[in-house]
Amino acid sequence: MNKPGTGEPVRRRQAPVVPTLEELVAARLSRRDVLLGTVAGSLAVLAGCAPVAQPTAPPVSTTDTPLPPSRFDFQELKRATGEDHAVAEGYSADVLIRWGDPLFDDSPVFDPKALSADAQSRQFGYNNDFLGFVPLPLQQTSGQARGLLCVNHEYVSSNLVFPDASWLFDGWISAETCAVELAGHGGSVVEIEKADGRWRVVVGSPFNRRLMGHGTPMLLTGPAAGHERLQTSQDPTGTQVGGMLNNCAGGISPWQTWLSGEENFNGSFIGEVDDDHPEARNHELYGVPSGWYQWGRFLPEFNLAAEPRSPNRFGWVVEIDPLEPTSIPKKRTALGRFKHEGAESIVAPDGRVVVYMGDDERFEHVYKFVTRDRFNADDRAANRDLLDNGTLYTAKFNVDGTLNWLPLVYGQGPLTAANGFSSQADVLIETRRAADLVGATPMDRPEDIQPSPKTGRIYVMLTNNDERTTAQIDAANPRAKNTAGHIIEISEKDGDHAADSGRWDMLLRAGDPADSGSGALWHPSTTADGWFGSPDNAAVDAEGRLWVATDGNEGCDGLWGVETEGVLRGASKAFFRAPNGAEVCGPCFTPDGGTLFLAVQHPGDGRLVTYNNPTSRWPDFRDDMPPRPSVVVIEKRSGPA
Repeated sequence: MNKPGTGEPVRRRQAPVVPTLEELVAARLSRRDVLLGTVAGSLAVLAGCAPVAQPTAPPVSTTDTPLPPSRFDFQELKRATGEDHAVAEGYSADVLIRWGDPLFDDSPVFDPKALSADAQSRQFGYNNDFLGFVPLPLQQTSGQARGLLCVNHEYVSSNLVFPDASWLFDGWISAETCAVELAGHGGSVVEIEKADGRWRVVVGSPFNRRLMGHGTPMLLTGPAAGHERLQTSQDPTGTQVGGMLNNCAGGISPWQTWLSGEENFNGSFIGEVDDDHPEARNHELYGVPSGWYQWGRFLPEFNLAAEPRSPNRFGWVVEIDPLEPTSIPKKRTALGRFKHEGAESIVAPDGRVVVYMGDDERFEHVYKFVTRDRFNADDRAANRDLLDNGTLYTAKFNVDGTLNWLPLVYGQGPLTAANGFSSQADVLIETRRAADLVGATPMDRPEDIQPSPKTGRIYVMLTNNDERTTAQIDAANPRAKNTAGHIIEISEKDGDHAADSGRWDMLLRAGDPADSGSGALWHPSTTADGWFGSPDNAAVDAEGRLWVATDGNEGCDGLWGVETEGVLRGASKAFFRAPNGAEVCGPCFTPDGGTLFLAVQHPGDGRLVTYNNPTSRWPDFRDDMPPRPSVVVIEKRSGPA
């Protein structure tokens, strides 16, 4: 998901404790525009390519030799916008579950005009983002496919959630409206099964679960757990947190747990600390407070004046065991604290597990975590706390196409008391500052980072950065005012994901190739329908093909198939289109590649949009029903995908 970013080493503070009416309306109505970085509507303005030596896509032959057929054999979708979603011909795209749908036998019927936190806690949450699929054994009696869908609920679009215009005014904010917003956050575990040829939700499954932004017990584990900077009056131990917030992308571990990345936690806080407070510099670096929500009026843990250390308890990767519905989620501090977009993992040749992560803000960094211990494929329980010990690295992209992974370890290099670090806990709580100090490359909003189990190469989605100046361009971020983004491919040394070096290459530079000033880089076979901007999430299917979802693609977000091999490398084809106002998130395949799940987030949103005038009423298209974020299930109508 997109978010604000100043592009400076120290972020500006925003939002007073009690905003004025004008400030509140502006924040609520324009939050998506701020997040998209397009307040002035500038997505269509693409800067030229900078004169920096850099790796590029391989040259395309100019001979008349016919190109091989695309690995993506569907008929490309036409570029368009509309109130409904669309998918390539020959495929079905059906809504599987919507905001407010029941998860439990006692779930109340969804009533958008009588929202309550209690009801939401028993229903599917809002703004579904990451999707992960954990298969369950086939039922011997019927043979139907079963699995658990793990879903992040990133944030709540209050302008589309609350049905009357009172939300525009300061008085609408109450303890109950804040509780509804918090209950819409978090995540869901949903059992689904395929019966009679169609996927459906198993309402009342013992695996079904709702985790929320507030009130769901979680543990802090790893090197920072119990540290003084994580202690609050509610939790003097610094080891327990009541919820997870702004969970964007994530991953499924090799031992089938759900890794959920907390991202824009800064928007959850109000209040101020004095400039000389020990956490003042840390908060500024993370944009705390941003005041998108006013929960701190009623809950002290979201008000810096009452609990100045509270933000340090958010911004982590949360590990959740979907196969154990009573298990307590754990925030794994060893993986660092930043605005986590994803946590995709792969097993290195020596058995250690490597987790790739992006910090989704302008001028932030790419990371990987390498476990100390090895994955045990024969004993799931032996991997239970594998993510509590290991080394966190950040990436330096060199002009010659080489890559260095720089360790973030207390006592090494600049990470010492001389720079304000007294332990590894400090390094992890202030991961951004540590990465800056060791010399990591500031990137153009690194979002999803997807390793391919087929080739071992890693694909980094760099969404955009309209604040990069000409003086700030570098080989890995070659465009000033980069409003379209790009994708980098990493090859680890000797194919070892635990290596401390490798190489990188530019897979593509997004944007309209017909615009001579865009600096876009595509395979020439990419059509006017096939190019995109603002790559966000990605997935690799069972055949090793790369699929890319977008957020901010000039009003036409969707899913594209991108060639990564051979002479067609860098070619792209449009496969799925979101309804007006929505982005596509969390592409996720079943292990056999026959089913694709997509999250469609904030449908009907846009500038100055409210509950009563959305840009689409997808997916119900009823006058008495608001637009509802939903999960879509896609399959080929006949034969394999």
